[in-house]
Amino acid sequence: MFKIGFVKLGNIATSLAIDLALDEIAERNDIEFKILSFGPKMTKTEGGAAAELKAWSPQLVVITSPNAATAGPTAARETFKGLPTIVISDGPTKKESRDALAAEGFGYIILPVDPLIGAKREFLDPAEMALFNSDALKVLAACGAVRLVQEELDKAMGAIAKGEAKLPQILATPEKCAERMDFKNPYARAKAVGALYMAQTVATIDAQACFKLKELGPIALAAAAGHEVMRAAAQLADESRELEKAGDSVSRKPHARSGELMKKTGLLDKPERA
Repeated sequence: MFKIGFVKLGNIATSLAIDLALDEIAERNDIEFKILSFGPKMTKTEGGAAAELKAWSPQLVVITSPNAATAGPTAARETFKGLPTIVISDGPTKKESRDALAAEGFGYIILPVDPLIGAKREFLDPAEMALFNSDALKVLAACGAVRLVQEELDKAMGAIAKGEAKLPQILATPEKCAERMDFKNPYARAKAVGALYMAQTVATIDAQACFKLKELGPIALAAAAGHEVMRAAAQLADESRELEKAGDSVSRKPHARSGELMKKTGLLDKPERA
């Protein structure tokens, strides 16, 4: 039985489904989960407290957070040095920072397409927060980012089980994400890539509201603009999937009980070994 532990510091949309994506119908008999979540908090205090997970002796640790270069995620990584650990975050995107993670022995999947929310009380309330995350998760799921993460975690677990700590080192561009969905209709693929680029742009817009603007009016307008782009991206992602559904060509890759990936395309096809 493979033991995978998750440390969730703060929130990115991917973290909402990352563990569920490894056992979508709760029938795998080869894997155990333990999840340590600190809700929206991601300070150095929470990062250090992640050490609690070590007593469970996980074979792989996955740390999800916004901006993995900040104090909380950095403290969590230090805690798990020596254990196979994969960082999943929206940053850092600069190559030298990613190379530093690799040099320290960490795997990573950086998702610039999982964007910063407009986290300013001049705009954001709990309802707006939930709506943004639902739109972001739709884009990530329909356009391939969730599958990319799931497949890479499955590969890492398989390698570790064979005694090879081979961890991913991926900057997940829109094109790399969309490739994982095996689109048959090129227009559907184009819409998916477009939706992911829109999601990536949301972070740039919301960063203005979160870190640069000082007055209520500009802050609220910038955050609202970012969230409108996220909503439009979700609509485009939905159009992409509807095109594939219309051609009965949606790529599905369920897990077998053994953990192996299966595949099917036609709705009425039987899943086969991938």
